[in-house]
Amino acid sequence: MSFIRTGLREIGLKIRRQKTRMALRHEKRHLQKSEINLGREGCSQAVNFPEVRDEIVALKKLEQEQREVTVRIAQLEEGIKQIEAQRQENAKEQSAAIAKLEEEKKPILQQRNEAKAAADMCDRELSSVDKRLQENEATDRDLLKKLADLQALTAPPTDLETQTANISQRRAGLPIEREEISRARLGSAEACRNAKETLGAAQASLDAAEKNIEKVRGEFEVRDRALNENSRAQQEAIREARAHHQTVEERKNPAYLNIGRHLATKGIAPPNAPHLLKEVHRHREGVGRHLAHSSELAVLSSQIDKQELRKFYFSIISVLVLLAIILPLVFQTPPKREWLPRETEAILSLHIERFERDELPKRWRKDQVATWPNLWSSLLGNAAKAPVLNSPDDVLRVTRAIATENAGAIQEFVLVEARADLSHAIQSLEHDQSFEKRTVNGLPFWQKDGLAIARVGSRTFAVGGPTEVDTLVQVRLGLKQDLKITGQLFDRFQALDQESALRLISRDPPNLARIFHPIFAHDLLDSSQLLGLSLTLKQPAKARLLIRLKTTAEASDLARKLHDEPQRWLKVQDSELLLYAQPPEINQQGQDLELRFIVPENTALLILERLGKTDATAVTAMR
Repeated sequence: MSFIRTGLREIGLKIRRQKTRMALRHEKRHLQKSEINLGREGCSQAVNFPEVRDEIVALKKLEQEQREVTVRIAQLEEGIKQIEAQRQENAKEQSAAIAKLEEEKKPILQQRNEAKAAADMCDRELSSVDKRLQENEATDRDLLKKLADLQALTAPPTDLETQTANISQRRAGLPIEREEISRARLGSAEACRNAKETLGAAQASLDAAEKNIEKVRGEFEVRDRALNENSRAQQEAIREARAHHQTVEERKNPAYLNIGRHLATKGIAPPNAPHLLKEVHRHREGVGRHLAHSSELAVLSSQIDKQELRKFYFSIISVLVLLAIILPLVFQTPPKREWLPRETEAILSLHIERFERDELPKRWRKDQVATWPNLWSSLLGNAAKAPVLNSPDDVLRVTRAIATENAGAIQEFVLVEARADLSHAIQSLEHDQSFEKRTVNGLPFWQKDGLAIARVGSRTFAVGGPTEVDTLVQVRLGLKQDLKITGQLFDRFQALDQESALRLISRDPPNLARIFHPIFAHDLLDSSQLLGLSLTLKQPAKARLLIRLKTTAEASDLARKLHDEPQRWLKVQDSELLLYAQPPEINQQGQDLELRFIVPENTALLILERLGKTDATAVTAMR
């Protein structure tokens, strides 16, 4: 194993060499900066040395170029100040011109409003006259009809002549009244025509005034845009000039560097900054130390046995290749899932440990000694029939999955998860001679009197009828499709709090009332595509309700209804009890709604009774 020590030693040397190289680069950068600073401050001393005469000449040319750029920047900044002054003056002139035109527009607007009011009044008077004329004609038609009806009677009344005379007299006055109304209508029509002509002239004047205002505003805005564009161009020119100035400054660094190196070699320091020479010498010593250290490390590496180093590298590469093969397989292995059939419509999960710990179940077991065992057995379903599992001590969780066959029959698949290993339970089944044992592709399967038990996991039993348990075994072996872990139903089921005492979910909410006794309101079930409930039975009991709807709009509408009328939507079906003690907290995410609320104690007990089908009220209501 000496090659491992050799490889580790070489890796340590590589790390030290890399650290030395990083420190060397850092020290060289500081050395270069200190030499540039020394050259910048020592230009006056450098003029005495002919070796750096070219650098001095180059610096003078670059400084002249910088002065020219500085003058141009000052000119551009002055131009920007003038443009800003012109923009402010233009804004003042625009405000004054618009204010003057608005003042001239006010009387024109008042005339237009008065003309419009007069025209409206004329229209109302003309309508009134037309209505009177129509009433006159209608009265004439009614009188004529009455006269015809009197003459058509087979047995004329005794006062026929009197009625006929009255009707004729009333009709005789109608033409005169109609003529007066017609003359009044002509006058009203003429007045309306004059009023509309006046209104048209006033509106035209108003339109002309508004167009003039828009024209003046547009002229000022055009002038302001031109000034703005000019200012933007000047600012861009300033940015370019400043960038040029910085570029020239950076071009001076090579000359400063050469001057600084020459002064440091000669040992000459500028009188106003003698510390710069000491700083250059200090960084030069640091660079020398790092170079010497790098040489020592290179010598140590050259003394290492290359053959052993090859063995070490080969071992490392082999391990990495194996990890590259194994890790994808590990991460692609599906996590623990509930092995349930794909046809599952609803899932009811009971956390037995929570039922043992929470306050409300403890109290119900004490207060309802006669009814609680029956309710508990009904909630567990076929899991209560497993002879080898004492549910409070041995079982951690019971999962009941319900599916509907094509004929309408309901199938129930039960998974029982134990707290510890199943070896003790399997030994009990092996010694029980009443159970018939067989093996299905390596999975043990026990059966007697219509009850079947099969081991489908390290700590999981499938319990129920032989057909249902056989289906669960085939699902576990991959012979039948399971409820995919990425599917909508299982995703939402996992989203519920797994530490809750009870979890219920259905992807066909209207069918819940057929599987269990009705709990939720019909309107809520009919409007949902998927519904999930988690219930904690501490004091007080708390619930989390998940609802998925077809569209986001329907989700928003239902959220509003739940907020406005919770007593209608969150009511236990066929009961006066509400699901909540306080109005629920509603959170919407797209098509999904999440409700959190406190559940009254009697409502929580009724929910358990409905799920276990032990409530007499619901049975009577269903009948």
